[in-house]
Amino acid sequence: MSVPLQRSQVPPTAPAASIPFGDPAGLGLAGFAMTTFVLSCYNAGWFAAAGSGVVLGLALFYGGIAQLAAGMWEFANHNTFGAVAFSSYGAFWLSFWYLLTATKLPADVEGKAVGIYLIAWGIFTLYMTVAASKTNLVVFLVFIALTLTYFALAIGDLAGASWLGILGGYLGVLTAIFAWYGSFATVTNFTFKRTVLPVKPLAPTAR
Repeated sequence: MSVPLQRSQVPPTAPAASIPFGDPAGLGLAGFAMTTFVLSCYNAGWFAAAGSGVVLGLALFYGGIAQLAAGMWEFANHNTFGAVAFSSYGAFWLSFWYLLTATKLPADVEGKAVGIYLIAWGIFTLYMTVAASKTNLVVFLVFIALTLTYFALAIGDLAGASWLGILGGYLGVLTAIFAWYGSFATVTNFTFKRTVLPVKPLAPTAR
């Protein structure tokens, strides 16, 4: 005859182990770096402007959707800085794609309209640079270079100064190099399970 188990005799159910997300920074930085690099090569005047449309696919899929997804994963990882940064710049590239494909600005206002658009992104990037100063040296350098890139391009558009647009292109290439290094370090250090490529943390490690 079976004996019914009392509540005290029933073994407790172990809580389900949470499965941590991988670090999405490698993806977010890579998507940002590649899209920024390709566009900046055209801004710097290295290639004919007629071919700059090649950046549109990158802006939509890699710099945009993939980077936005990385931002969402950062929210799941409780990383507010990474979440705001990747989600915002993913949205930037999506808005850039929309600006070039679905918006027809009159020629007489286009420069100033794009200039204020870039100024707004420069302001956002500037205050994110303050927060980046407590992350690591690589990310901090990305944000410093990106802030300078936005303001150079913005002032160039507002003032009609083409040389500032070229300078912004060079600064954008530098930004992309820093971001690519950050992605390279994230993926390589995780894969090798040790620090192969240093990123130089700027904030003390929590105890």
